[in-house]
Amino acid sequence: MSLTKVKHIVLVLSGKGGVGKSSVTTQLALSLSLAGHSVGVLDVDLTGPSIPRMFGIEDAKVTQAPGVSASSFPSGVMPSSGVDQRRPPWFASFLTDVFWDETDYLLIDTPPGTSDEHISLAENLLQKARPGQLAGAVVVTTPQAVATADVRKELNFCQKTSIRVLGVVENMCGFVCPNCSECTNIFMSGGGEVMANDFGVRFLGRIPIDPQFLVLIETGKRPTYPAGTTVDGKDVSTPAGASAAEEVGVKDGSLLVHKYKDCSLAQIFSKITADVISAVQQ
Repeated sequence: MSLTKVKHIVLVLSGKGGVGKSSVTTQLALSLSLAGHSVGVLDVDLTGPSIPRMFGIEDAKVTQAPGVSASSFPSGVMPSSGVDQRRPPWFASFLTDVFWDETDYLLIDTPPGTSDEHISLAENLLQKARPGQLAGAVVVTTPQAVATADVRKELNFCQKTSIRVLGVVENMCGFVCPNCSECTNIFMSGGGEVMANDFGVRFLGRIPIDPQFLVLIETGKRPTYPAGTTVDGKDVSTPAGASAAEEVGVKDGSLLVHKYKDCSLAQIFSKITADVISAVQQ
């Protein structure tokens, strides 16, 4: 079984679409890699997979052999979304036909909601994973009431399926302006933390919207910030002259995981990742 070399499996869940679940999955993977862990990312959202685009491997070739179907990524993070959908159930193929090799953390980016797919995935993981291998779930929401209401259903789903909730992430709770030093709350704030407290689970943190992260994903450009930019109480301004190569159009061939270190969100996810690791080890 290909999961034998995987130490910890972490589901990333959301009650509805459009809350940035795949973005959170990607940044958890990058942060875990920066912390020295080997990471695999599995995208099981067949109707709208985002992970190949997040890692820039949409055109990558899939390595295939008997019982093997995987896409490699040279950053310590190995995403995959390749599967033979003719073999039911499809999630079993994802888990058993991908060669994960030695992997500290396998992050599974799931479809939004609490459909039959989720129940089947949970049942199969609980059956196929060895005791303690399924570490739990990170639940993603946005601050608005409509999102937190849906995520409450997700937390109830975790309780019913005996999946431990590692914590709740409140995404899109602010906006980091790319042209000035302001980080402004454009939506409500605090809904995710209130919900986490109601269910007695860990609140992992708030994540603002940073256009520089989107630029990094879409173009590979290293994030830069004007003087005085403060995010989560820390100055993330780009040092003078550090972005000169970008300004003159010199291509930065660094790996995504290394360029991500200059993103304002990296420091936030560093703490979130440390809390996830702590929760997994408890």
